Amino acid sequence: MQGQLTLRAMSLVYTTLLSLVPLLALSFSVLKAFGIHNQLEPLLLRFLSPLGEKGSQLAHQIVNFVENVGVGVLGSVGLLLLVYTVVSLIQKVEHSLNFIWHITSLRSLSQRLSGYLSVILIGPLLVVTALGITASIMNTSLVQYIISFEPFGTLVIGLSKLVPYLLVIGAFTLTYLLIPHTTVKFKSALLGGLFAGILWESVGWGFASFIVGSAKYDAIYSGFAILILLLIWLYLNWLILLLGASIAFYYQNPAYQATGGLHKPLGNMAREALALEILRLTGQAYINGEKHWTIENLVEHLSLPMEIINGILEKLLSSGLLIHAGDDEPYFIPGRDLHTIKIKQVLDAIRGDFATNNNSSLFADKNVIAILQEVDSLTETQLANRTIIDLIDQEQTS
Repeated sequence: MQGQLTLRAMSLVYTTLLSLVPLLALSFSVLKAFGIHNQLEPLLLRFLSPLGEKGSQLAHQIVNFVENVGVGVLGSVGLLLLVYTVVSLIQKVEHSLNFIWHITSLRSLSQRLSGYLSVILIGPLLVVTALGITASIMNTSLVQYIISFEPFGTLVIGLSKLVPYLLVIGAFTLTYLLIPHTTVKFKSALLGGLFAGILWESVGWGFASFIVGSAKYDAIYSGFAILILLLIWLYLNWLILLLGASIAFYYQNPAYQATGGLHKPLGNMAREALALEILRLTGQAYINGEKHWTIENLVEHLSLPMEIINGILEKLLSSGLLIHAGDDEPYFIPGRDLHTIKIKQVLDAIRGDFATNNNSSLFADKNVIAILQEVDSLTETQLANRTIIDLIDQEQTS
Protein backbone atom coordinates (compact mmCIF):
# COMPACT_ATOMS: atom_id res chain seq x y z
CA MET A 1 0.00 0.00 0.00
CA GLN A 2 3.00 2.29 0.49
CA GLY A 3 4.03 1.81 -3.14
CA GLN A 4 7.38 0.13 -2.48
CA LEU A 5 6.53 -2.99 -4.49
CA THR A 6 5.48 -0.98 -7.54
CA LEU A 7 8.73 1.01 -7.46
CA ARG A 8 10.80 -2.15 -7.24
CA ALA A 9 8.80 -3.78 -10.03
CA MET A 10 9.53 -0.76 -12.25
CA SER A 11 13.23 -1.02 -11.42
CA LEU A 12 13.23 -4.72 -12.30
CA VAL A 13 11.60 -3.94 -15.66
CA TYR A 14 14.49 -1.61 -16.52
CA THR A 15 17.08 -4.19 -15.50
CA THR A 16 15.24 -6.89 -17.45
CA LEU A 17 15.47 -4.88 -20.67
CA LEU A 18 19.23 -4.64 -20.23
CA SER A 19 19.79 -8.27 -19.26
CA LEU A 20 17.16 -10.18 -21.26
CA VAL A 21 19.30 -10.95 -24.30
CA PRO A 22 22.48 -11.72 -22.27
CA LEU A 23 20.46 -13.97 -19.96
CA LEU A 24 18.93 -15.88 -22.85
CA ALA A 25 22.35 -16.04 -24.57
CA LEU A 26 23.89 -17.79 -21.58
CA SER A 27 20.88 -20.10 -21.23
CA PHE A 28 21.04 -20.80 -24.98
CA SER A 29 24.70 -21.79 -24.68
CA VAL A 30 23.97 -24.21 -21.82
CA LEU A 31 20.98 -25.76 -23.60
CA LYS A 32 22.98 -26.02 -26.81
CA ALA A 33 25.62 -28.06 -25.00
CA PHE A 34 22.89 -30.61 -24.20
CA GLY A 35 21.37 -30.41 -27.68
CA ILE A 36 18.04 -29.00 -26.48
CA HIS A 37 18.51 -25.33 -27.38
CA ASN A 38 15.54 -25.50 -29.75
CA GLN A 39 13.28 -25.57 -26.67
CA LEU A 40 14.23 -21.98 -25.77
CA GLU A 41 11.92 -20.37 -28.34
CA PRO A 42 8.78 -22.32 -27.24
CA LEU A 43 9.40 -21.19 -23.65
CA LEU A 44 9.78 -17.59 -24.77
CA LEU A 45 6.66 -17.89 -26.93
CA ARG A 46 4.67 -19.08 -23.91
CA PHE A 47 5.92 -16.18 -21.79
CA LEU A 48 5.03 -13.62 -24.50
CA SER A 49 1.79 -15.31 -25.57
CA PRO A 50 -0.39 -12.64 -23.86
CA LEU A 51 1.00 -10.17 -26.41
CA GLY A 52 -0.75 -12.08 -29.20
CA GLU A 53 0.72 -12.16 -32.70
CA LYS A 54 3.12 -9.36 -31.84
CA GLY A 55 4.43 -11.47 -28.99
CA SER A 56 5.24 -14.25 -31.43
CA GLN A 57 7.10 -11.81 -33.70
CA LEU A 58 8.95 -10.39 -30.72
CA ALA A 59 9.97 -13.87 -29.55
CA HIS A 60 11.42 -14.66 -32.99
CA GLN A 61 13.37 -11.38 -33.00
CA ILE A 62 14.77 -11.99 -29.51
CA VAL A 63 15.83 -15.51 -30.46
CA ASN A 64 17.58 -14.10 -33.54
CA PHE A 65 19.41 -11.62 -31.32
CA VAL A 66 20.43 -14.45 -29.00
CA GLU A 67 21.69 -16.62 -31.82
CA ASN A 68 23.79 -13.71 -33.11
CA VAL A 69 25.47 -13.22 -29.74
CA GLY A 70 28.76 -15.04 -30.22
CA VAL A 71 29.87 -15.78 -26.67
CA GLY A 72 33.15 -17.15 -28.00
CA VAL A 73 34.07 -13.93 -29.81
CA LEU A 74 33.12 -11.46 -27.09
CA GLY A 75 36.52 -11.59 -25.45
CA SER A 76 37.17 -11.76 -21.73
CA VAL A 77 35.99 -8.22 -21.01
CA GLY A 78 32.84 -8.59 -23.10
CA LEU A 79 32.03 -11.94 -21.47
CA LEU A 80 32.48 -10.47 -17.99
CA LEU A 81 30.16 -7.57 -18.84
CA LEU A 82 27.59 -10.00 -20.20
CA VAL A 83 27.72 -12.11 -17.04
CA TYR A 84 27.62 -8.99 -14.85
CA THR A 85 24.48 -7.77 -16.62
CA VAL A 86 22.76 -11.08 -15.95
CA VAL A 87 23.97 -11.29 -12.34
CA SER A 88 22.73 -7.74 -11.67
CA LEU A 89 19.17 -8.83 -12.52
CA ILE A 90 19.20 -11.76 -10.11
CA GLN A 91 20.88 -9.59 -7.48
CA LYS A 92 18.13 -7.01 -7.78
CA VAL A 93 15.52 -9.76 -7.42
CA GLU A 94 17.26 -10.92 -4.23
CA HIS A 95 17.36 -7.36 -2.86
CA SER A 96 13.63 -6.97 -3.56
CA LEU A 97 12.70 -10.24 -1.86
CA ASN A 98 14.98 -9.44 1.10
CA PHE A 99 13.20 -6.09 1.39
CA ILE A 100 9.84 -7.86 1.56
CA TRP A 101 11.20 -10.22 4.23
CA HIS A 102 12.78 -7.28 6.11
CA ILE A 103 16.24 -8.80 5.74
CA THR A 104 19.17 -6.38 5.60
CA SER A 105 22.09 -8.83 5.76
CA LEU A 106 23.34 -10.40 2.53
CA ARG A 107 24.96 -13.72 1.79
CA SER A 108 28.71 -13.78 1.34
CA LEU A 109 30.01 -12.88 -2.12
CA SER A 110 30.99 -16.48 -2.87
CA GLN A 111 27.54 -17.75 -1.86
CA ARG A 112 25.81 -15.16 -4.00
CA LEU A 113 27.92 -15.84 -7.08
CA SER A 114 27.53 -19.61 -6.80
CA GLY A 115 23.78 -19.26 -6.25
CA TYR A 116 23.34 -16.82 -9.12
CA LEU A 117 25.31 -18.96 -11.55
CA SER A 118 23.28 -22.01 -10.50
CA VAL A 119 20.05 -20.17 -11.32
CA ILE A 120 21.42 -18.93 -14.65
CA LEU A 121 22.95 -22.19 -15.81
CA ILE A 122 20.86 -24.93 -14.19
CA GLY A 123 17.44 -23.25 -14.03
CA PRO A 124 16.67 -23.28 -17.80
CA LEU A 125 17.98 -26.84 -18.05
CA LEU A 126 15.62 -28.04 -15.32
CA VAL A 127 12.62 -26.31 -16.90
CA VAL A 128 13.30 -27.75 -20.36
CA THR A 129 14.00 -31.18 -18.88
CA ALA A 130 10.70 -31.13 -16.95
CA LEU A 131 8.79 -30.24 -20.11
CA GLY A 132 10.64 -32.92 -22.06
CA ILE A 133 9.93 -35.61 -19.49
CA THR A 134 6.25 -34.63 -19.45
CA ALA A 135 6.05 -34.85 -23.24
CA SER A 136 7.87 -38.20 -23.24
CA ILE A 137 5.54 -39.67 -20.63
CA MET A 138 2.49 -38.54 -22.60
CA ASN A 139 3.83 -40.32 -25.72
CA THR A 140 4.51 -43.67 -24.04
CA SER A 141 2.44 -46.65 -25.11
CA LEU A 142 1.13 -47.16 -21.58
CA VAL A 143 -0.26 -43.62 -21.33
CA GLN A 144 -1.72 -43.84 -24.82
CA TYR A 145 -3.38 -47.11 -23.84
CA ILE A 146 -4.87 -45.51 -20.71
CA ILE A 147 -6.12 -42.53 -22.75
CA SER A 148 -8.12 -44.89 -24.97
CA PHE A 149 -10.40 -45.71 -22.02
CA GLU A 150 -12.88 -43.23 -20.62
CA PRO A 151 -13.05 -41.47 -18.26
CA PHE A 152 -9.29 -41.98 -17.86
CA GLY A 153 -8.58 -40.39 -21.23
CA THR A 154 -10.31 -37.14 -20.32
CA LEU A 155 -8.65 -37.17 -16.90
CA VAL A 156 -5.13 -37.68 -18.30
CA ILE A 157 -5.60 -34.98 -20.96
CA GLY A 158 -6.92 -32.61 -18.33
CA LEU A 159 -3.94 -33.29 -16.06
CA SER A 160 -1.53 -32.75 -18.96
CA LYS A 161 -3.04 -29.31 -19.51
CA LEU A 162 -2.37 -28.52 -15.85
CA VAL A 163 1.35 -29.26 -16.19
CA PRO A 164 2.30 -25.72 -17.43
CA TYR A 165 0.36 -24.22 -14.52
CA LEU A 166 2.10 -26.53 -12.05
CA LEU A 167 5.49 -25.60 -13.50
CA VAL A 168 4.71 -21.89 -13.09
CA ILE A 169 3.58 -22.45 -9.49
CA GLY A 170 6.68 -24.55 -8.86
CA ALA A 171 8.95 -21.83 -10.28
CA PHE A 172 7.42 -19.17 -8.03
CA THR A 173 7.61 -21.50 -5.01
CA LEU A 174 11.29 -22.29 -5.56
CA THR A 175 12.03 -18.58 -6.00
CA TYR A 176 10.47 -17.79 -2.63
CA LEU A 177 12.26 -20.72 -0.98
CA LEU A 178 15.78 -20.18 -2.29
CA ILE A 179 16.39 -16.50 -2.99
CA PRO A 180 15.54 -14.63 0.26
CA HIS A 181 18.41 -14.70 2.76
CA THR A 182 16.29 -16.25 5.48
CA THR A 183 14.54 -19.50 6.26
CA VAL A 184 11.27 -19.60 4.37
CA LYS A 185 8.96 -22.43 5.36
CA PHE A 186 7.82 -24.61 2.48
CA LYS A 187 4.14 -24.10 3.32
CA SER A 188 4.56 -20.31 3.17
CA ALA A 189 6.50 -20.47 -0.10
CA LEU A 190 3.91 -22.83 -1.60
CA LEU A 191 1.05 -20.52 -0.61
CA GLY A 192 2.86 -17.57 -2.20
CA GLY A 193 3.60 -19.70 -5.27
CA LEU A 194 -0.05 -20.74 -5.63
CA PHE A 195 -1.20 -17.15 -5.32
CA ALA A 196 1.38 -15.84 -7.81
CA GLY A 197 0.93 -18.73 -10.25
CA ILE A 198 -2.87 -18.45 -10.40
CA LEU A 199 -2.67 -14.66 -10.58
CA TRP A 200 -0.06 -14.88 -13.37
CA GLU A 201 -2.26 -17.13 -15.48
CA SER A 202 -5.33 -14.96 -14.81
CA VAL A 203 -3.54 -11.71 -15.61
CA GLY A 204 -2.09 -13.31 -18.75
CA TRP A 205 -5.56 -14.20 -19.94
CA GLY A 206 -6.86 -10.71 -19.15
CA PHE A 207 -3.87 -9.04 -20.81
CA ALA A 208 -4.36 -11.13 -23.95
CA SER A 209 -7.99 -9.99 -24.08
CA PHE A 210 -6.82 -6.41 -23.69
CA ILE A 211 -4.36 -6.82 -26.58
CA VAL A 212 -7.15 -7.98 -28.90
CA GLY A 213 -8.89 -4.64 -28.48
CA SER A 214 -5.75 -2.50 -28.51
CA ALA A 215 -5.96 -1.34 -32.11
CA LYS A 216 -6.06 2.27 -30.87
CA TYR A 217 -2.59 1.83 -29.36
CA ASP A 218 -1.24 0.85 -32.78
CA ALA A 219 -2.75 3.98 -34.26
CA ILE A 220 -1.26 6.20 -31.52
CA TYR A 221 2.15 4.63 -30.94
CA SER A 222 2.70 2.91 -34.29
CA GLY A 223 5.83 0.73 -34.13
CA PHE A 224 6.42 1.59 -30.47
CA ALA A 225 3.16 -0.09 -29.41
CA ILE A 226 4.74 -3.53 -28.99
CA LEU A 227 7.54 -2.06 -26.85
CA ILE A 228 5.08 -0.27 -24.57
CA LEU A 229 2.95 -3.40 -24.23
CA LEU A 230 6.08 -5.44 -23.46
CA LEU A 231 7.03 -2.98 -20.71
CA ILE A 232 3.55 -3.26 -19.18
CA TRP A 233 3.64 -7.06 -19.35
CA LEU A 234 7.10 -7.21 -17.73
CA TYR A 235 5.93 -4.83 -15.01
CA LEU A 236 2.89 -6.99 -14.25
CA ASN A 237 5.07 -10.10 -14.08
CA TRP A 238 7.50 -8.60 -11.58
CA LEU A 239 4.67 -7.12 -9.53
CA ILE A 240 2.99 -10.55 -9.34
CA LEU A 241 6.24 -12.14 -8.17
CA LEU A 242 6.65 -9.51 -5.43
CA LEU A 243 3.00 -9.80 -4.36
CA GLY A 244 3.39 -13.57 -4.02
CA ALA A 245 6.48 -13.02 -1.86
CA SER A 246 4.44 -10.66 0.35
CA ILE A 247 1.74 -13.30 0.76
CA ALA A 248 4.40 -15.84 1.81
CA PHE A 249 5.95 -13.35 4.27
CA TYR A 250 2.70 -12.35 5.96
CA TYR A 251 1.55 -15.97 6.19
CA GLN A 252 4.78 -16.97 7.91
CA ASN A 253 4.76 -13.87 10.14
CA PRO A 254 1.16 -13.36 11.28
CA ALA A 255 2.30 -11.24 14.22
CA TYR A 256 3.61 -8.65 11.78
CA GLN A 257 0.38 -8.81 9.80
CA ALA A 258 -1.60 -8.04 12.94
CA THR A 259 0.12 -4.67 13.19
CA GLY A 260 -0.50 -4.02 9.52
CA GLY A 261 3.00 -2.58 9.36
CA LEU A 262 1.59 0.46 11.17
CA HIS A 263 2.93 0.66 14.70
CA LYS A 264 3.94 3.33 17.12
CA PRO A 265 7.72 3.68 17.35
CA LEU A 266 9.25 2.56 20.63
CA GLY A 267 10.49 5.20 23.02
CA ASN A 268 14.19 5.48 23.87
CA MET A 269 13.92 3.49 27.10
CA ALA A 270 11.89 0.74 25.40
CA ARG A 271 14.49 0.45 22.61
CA GLU A 272 17.27 0.19 25.17
CA ALA A 273 15.33 -2.44 27.12
CA LEU A 274 14.75 -4.41 23.91
CA ALA A 275 18.46 -4.36 23.05
CA LEU A 276 19.43 -5.56 26.53
CA GLU A 277 16.77 -8.30 26.41
CA ILE A 278 18.00 -9.55 23.03
CA LEU A 279 21.58 -9.71 24.31
CA ARG A 280 20.39 -11.45 27.49
CA LEU A 281 18.46 -14.07 25.51
CA THR A 282 21.21 -14.74 22.98
CA GLY A 283 23.88 -14.73 25.71
CA GLN A 284 21.97 -17.14 27.94
CA ALA A 285 21.36 -19.53 25.03
CA TYR A 286 25.04 -19.37 24.09
CA ILE A 287 26.24 -20.12 27.65
CA ASN A 288 23.77 -22.93 28.31
CA GLY A 289 24.12 -24.53 24.89
CA GLU A 290 20.42 -24.01 24.19
CA LYS A 291 18.81 -23.49 20.81
CA HIS A 292 20.10 -20.29 19.25
CA TRP A 293 17.83 -17.34 18.58
CA THR A 294 16.82 -16.46 15.02
CA ILE A 295 14.96 -13.31 14.09
CA GLU A 296 11.79 -15.38 13.64
CA ASN A 297 12.15 -16.79 17.19
CA LEU A 298 12.69 -13.29 18.59
CA VAL A 299 9.61 -11.94 16.82
CA GLU A 300 7.48 -14.77 18.20
CA HIS A 301 8.92 -14.61 21.73
CA LEU A 302 8.86 -10.82 22.12
CA SER A 303 5.53 -10.34 20.27
CA LEU A 304 6.90 -7.33 18.40
CA PRO A 305 6.90 -6.55 14.67
CA MET A 306 9.93 -7.79 12.78
CA GLU A 307 10.69 -4.25 11.61
CA ILE A 308 11.27 -3.03 15.18
CA ILE A 309 13.40 -6.01 16.21
CA ASN A 310 15.36 -5.87 12.97
CA GLY A 311 16.21 -2.21 13.60
CA ILE A 312 17.66 -3.05 17.02
CA LEU A 313 19.53 -6.05 15.62
CA GLU A 314 21.13 -3.87 12.96
CA LYS A 315 22.58 -1.56 15.60
CA LEU A 316 23.84 -4.46 17.72
CA LEU A 317 25.40 -6.11 14.66
CA SER A 318 27.06 -2.92 13.39
CA SER A 319 28.57 -2.28 16.84
CA GLY A 320 29.93 -5.83 17.03
CA LEU A 321 27.87 -6.76 20.10
CA LEU A 322 26.11 -9.49 18.10
CA ILE A 323 27.25 -11.51 15.10
CA HIS A 324 25.52 -13.72 12.55
CA ALA A 325 26.21 -17.44 12.57
CA GLY A 326 24.89 -20.33 10.53
CA ASP A 327 24.31 -20.39 6.78
CA ASP A 328 21.16 -22.48 6.32
CA GLU A 329 19.26 -20.82 9.19
CA PRO A 330 21.08 -17.66 10.34
CA TYR A 331 21.01 -17.07 14.09
CA PHE A 332 22.61 -14.60 16.49
CA ILE A 333 25.34 -15.11 19.08
CA PRO A 334 27.26 -12.61 21.23
CA GLY A 335 30.00 -10.84 19.34
CA ARG A 336 32.35 -10.77 22.34
CA ASP A 337 32.87 -12.39 25.72
CA LEU A 338 29.76 -11.56 27.74
CA HIS A 339 31.97 -10.54 30.68
CA THR A 340 33.35 -7.70 28.52
CA ILE A 341 30.09 -6.37 27.04
CA LYS A 342 29.19 -3.50 29.35
CA ILE A 343 25.61 -2.36 29.67
CA LYS A 344 26.72 1.20 28.93
CA GLN A 345 28.13 0.01 25.59
CA VAL A 346 24.74 -1.45 24.69
CA LEU A 347 23.00 1.81 25.57
CA ASP A 348 25.53 3.76 23.49
CA ALA A 349 24.95 1.43 20.53
CA ILE A 350 21.21 2.14 20.63
CA ARG A 351 21.14 5.83 21.52
CA GLY A 352 24.46 6.76 19.93
CA ASP A 353 27.62 7.51 21.89
CA PHE A 354 27.33 11.15 22.98
CA ALA A 355 31.09 11.67 22.94
CA THR A 356 31.61 10.51 19.36
CA ASN A 357 28.35 11.78 17.84
CA ASN A 358 28.17 15.24 19.32
CA ASN A 359 26.21 16.82 16.47
CA SER A 360 23.99 18.61 18.99
CA SER A 361 26.63 21.35 19.22
CA LEU A 362 25.37 22.56 15.84
CA PHE A 363 22.07 23.72 17.29
CA ALA A 364 22.12 23.40 21.10
CA ASP A 365 23.30 25.94 23.64
CA LYS A 366 26.50 25.05 25.52
CA ASN A 367 24.56 24.78 28.78
CA VAL A 368 22.23 22.20 27.21
CA ILE A 369 25.21 20.20 25.97
CA ALA A 370 26.84 20.40 29.43
CA ILE A 371 23.73 18.94 31.06
CA LEU A 372 23.62 16.05 28.59
CA GLN A 373 27.31 15.35 29.07
CA GLU A 374 26.75 15.26 32.82
CA VAL A 375 23.88 12.77 32.42
CA ASP A 376 26.03 10.60 30.16
CA SER A 377 28.92 10.76 32.63
CA LEU A 378 26.70 9.81 35.59
CA THR A 379 25.26 6.90 33.65
CA GLU A 380 28.76 5.63 32.84
CA THR A 381 29.80 5.97 36.49
CA GLN A 382 26.78 4.08 37.80
CA LEU A 383 27.13 1.28 35.22
CA ALA A 384 30.92 1.21 35.10
CA ASN A 385 31.32 -2.47 35.96
CA ARG A 386 27.89 -3.82 34.99
CA THR A 387 27.94 -6.28 32.07
CA ILE A 388 25.48 -8.52 30.24
CA ILE A 389 26.66 -11.48 32.29
CA ASP A 390 25.23 -9.71 35.36
CA LEU A 391 21.76 -9.71 33.76
CA ILE A 392 22.04 -13.42 33.00
CA ASP A 393 23.30 -14.28 36.53
CA GLN A 394 20.53 -12.25 38.14
CA GLU A 395 17.88 -13.90 35.99
CA GLN A 396 19.18 -17.41 36.76
CA THR A 397 19.45 -16.81 40.52
CA SER A 398 16.09 -15.02 40.90
